[in-house]
Amino acid sequence: MTTPVISFQDYGFQYTAQAEPTLHHINLDIYPGEKVLIAGTSGSGKSTIGNCINGLIPFAYSGKSTGRLFIDGKAAEESSIFELSHVVGTVLQDTDGQFIGLTVGEDIAFAPENDCVPQEEMKRLVGQVAGLVDIEDHLEYAPHELSGGQKQRVSLAGVMVEEVKVLLFDEPLANLDPAAGRTTIELIDMVQERTKAAVLIIEHRLEDVLWSKMDRIVLMHEGGIVADMPTSRLLSGNLLLEHGIREPLYLTALRYAGVEIREDLHPEHVDSLQLKPEDKEQVRRWYHTQRVGIRQRQHGQELLRVRDLQFGYTPDTCTLQDVNFTIYKGEMVSIVGRNGAGKSTLAKLICGFEQPVSGSISMEGRDLCGDTIKERAAYIGYVMQNPNQMISKPMIWDEVEMALVQSGMPKEERTRRVEETLKICGLYPFRNWPVSALSFGQKKRVTIASILVQRPQIIILDEPTAGQDYHHYTEIMDFLKELNEKGYTIVMITHDMHLMLEYTRRAIVFSDGRMLADTTAAHVLNNPELVREANLKETSLYPLSLACGIEEPQVFTECFIDYEQKEVR
Repeated sequence: MTTPVISFQDYGFQYTAQAEPTLHHINLDIYPGEKVLIAGTSGSGKSTIGNCINGLIPFAYSGKSTGRLFIDGKAAEESSIFELSHVVGTVLQDTDGQFIGLTVGEDIAFAPENDCVPQEEMKRLVGQVAGLVDIEDHLEYAPHELSGGQKQRVSLAGVMVEEVKVLLFDEPLANLDPAAGRTTIELIDMVQERTKAAVLIIEHRLEDVLWSKMDRIVLMHEGGIVADMPTSRLLSGNLLLEHGIREPLYLTALRYAGVEIREDLHPEHVDSLQLKPEDKEQVRRWYHTQRVGIRQRQHGQELLRVRDLQFGYTPDTCTLQDVNFTIYKGEMVSIVGRNGAGKSTLAKLICGFEQPVSGSISMEGRDLCGDTIKERAAYIGYVMQNPNQMISKPMIWDEVEMALVQSGMPKEERTRRVEETLKICGLYPFRNWPVSALSFGQKKRVTIASILVQRPQIIILDEPTAGQDYHHYTEIMDFLKELNEKGYTIVMITHDMHLMLEYTRRAIVFSDGRMLADTTAAHVLNNPELVREANLKETSLYPLSLACGIEEPQVFTECFIDYEQKEVR
């Protein structure tokens, strides 16, 4: 029998700073060539599992372990983090925390340079892997010049340059647009095929990961393993939903229609579904029942207007061109598009961090060109994609309260507002913690809280749910929805097509600095040409509707959204 490359044997771990163990009684074997998805809510212990495998525990994070852990046949505690790095290649969720070199090329070359690989061979390796992840035109770029998705590609290249036995990916899709996420999963497949390495993926975006076949899914909850089984068996039951993990949309739609999810349906991918004629008829009946109740939303008063906007970071570049749209009071709008399309740049222009070359931005009919960043912040709240670029206080409470202190708000009112916001964002139990003790996803929630606490008139969020499990995703989005229903206007820059469909009727689509469309969210993901041009990906509701003989996929998607909003939430 094949020897496992990773073997947890009744393993437990407790961080020095924690009162209770984070992991307990872990029994898990990973074999060469396997591809395993590790899923679970925030705090379930899945990232700690990853840290044990790559050596960050115990060599970077101290604590007490019980049981045994073997990596490539050797007891982990008898190895070193340097030795383990030659066995386990890791791509972190927080890409900024993984950069070593001053340029992309230097960063990719870090491992072979440390292994004293001859320069010509090193250049060949760097060029080869940079081409595989489509970053070869950015080898001279500094890390801060890259978009979030481009940084993720560099991190991928950094682990692909060495022949390791285990490839560990901690939320590799968090900062990628949908099509790039699919490409990443395909790249991981290709690398595994070439290296025969075991692949472990820690990821919340279950449907996107399942674009490729997984041998197993390991489901974690409260520090233990509650399921370790083939994908089809896990998807056929209710364990995912019971433990706060969102199942793929096509399965949710089948459940809404009353179709039983069985293993013989082959539910692991929408293209693998083997629906019986009666299953398809059941979906069609549900669709025809729901479509009569589709609601239309009317525009409110004009709030934010962007006209003929042009911008470039240098005189000879054009990052945004001819951008025109209007945001109305009380709207909840998504801005979507490929990595590097100019979405985050647009947000910076609205907030005043950058000034347009030409064109105008107005609020309730008043041009903002003369307003400072501080003046705009009174009515425009901006939550950045990377929480490390926003946090300035060492303690969570102080970070969230900071803007209220500066505004002169009375202490009693500040305390009430901060407590309320921390509870909504799932941070109240950590209110007296240092920010440095938080995970990337928890830091993200702190930055959202620090803006939400100010209750601005319009809130712009850059990837608000990146790194969040379904429970915290829903909590944050439902809170934003509550604010929206109270009259706050919400604009979200997102790669999450589920978020766009569930929470926003309208989507503005960008690609290469141009605005391609301003239409309904359902229309965006049911228009193959628009999907291709903007580097998006059709929702799985699209092929499901066609497979069931429904000729209007857009209307089917709208029925699904309406049903969720009226009947489920």
